[in-house]
Amino acid sequence: MKEDIDAGVEPTVPVWPVFGDLMSVLLGAFVLVVVGVIGVQLELSARLDEEVKQREEETQRRVTLEEALAVPLAAGRVTLINGRIGISGNVLFALNSAQLQPEGREILKSLIAPLSVYLETHQEVLMVSGFTDDQQVRENNRRFADNWELSAQRALTVTRVLIDEGIAPAAVFAAAFGSQQPVSSNADEEGRAKNRRVEIAPIPKPSADAVAPAKPAAAVPAGPATSPSAAPVANDAVAPAAKPVTDAAPASPANHPSSSQAPSR
Repeated sequence: MKEDIDAGVEPTVPVWPVFGDLMSVLLGAFVLVVVGVIGVQLELSARLDEEVKQREEETQRRVTLEEALAVPLAAGRVTLINGRIGISGNVLFALNSAQLQPEGREILKSLIAPLSVYLETHQEVLMVSGFTDDQQVRENNRRFADNWELSAQRALTVTRVLIDEGIAPAAVFAAAFGSQQPVSSNADEEGRAKNRRVEIAPIPKPSADAVAPAKPAAAVPAGPATSPSAAPVANDAVAPAAKPVTDAAPASPANHPSSSQAPSR
C-alpha cells in the first residue's frame, strides 16, 4: 500500500540550487552597476581635474600679464580686464580719424617690452581689436564708409605700430568689431566714449596643422585703405580689429581726416 502511495507522488525540485543561481545573477548585476558607477566617477574626476588645471593656468597667465604690464597699469595709461589690455580711443586717435596721435604712440611703445617678454614665454599671439560706438558715420567724412571700416583701420594702425616697434608680425593680427560688443551704454556721450576703444588680447597660438579659417564676413582687405566714393563719416570709435585683418602698408597721413574736421558727438 505504501509503495503505491509513494509511486503516485512526483519528486519535488530542490529549491537551494535555484536560489543560488538567482543570487549569482543578482550579485553579477550589482558588480556591473558598481563598476559602472566607479567608471563614471573616475571620468568626472578627470574632467574636474582638467578644468581646475585650466583655470589655474588662466589665472597664472593673467597674473603674469599683469606683472609684465605693472608700469603702464600703475600710470593709468591702460586697463587690464579679464586678460584684455584696453586703451581709450580718445587717447589713441582724434575723432573720426585713424591717424595715431603722439600720446597714443608713446603708450603703445611702453607696451612693447612687457608684451615681448610675455610672448617669449607663452604660446600665444596678440589680437588687436577695434571697437566704435553706435553712432552712424557722418556724411562730411568720405574716409570711412561705416564703423566697420573705422574700427578696422584703427586696429590696423595699432597693429602696424606694434610691428614697427618690435613685435614679430607672426605674433599679432588685427580684427574689427565696429559697434558690436559695447562695454557701456550708447545712450550718452560718456558711455559712447568708453565704447570707442582698442583692445589688445593674448590668445592661444593656432596649431600649424589647423585648418585655415573661412574668410570672415567683415574681414578688412590688405593694403592701404582708399576713400570710398560715397562713404559717410564713421563716428569716433577706437577699434581693435573684430574681423581678422591682413597687415597692410600704413596709410598716408594725408588720407586721414584731421581732428578739426570731425565734429564732436
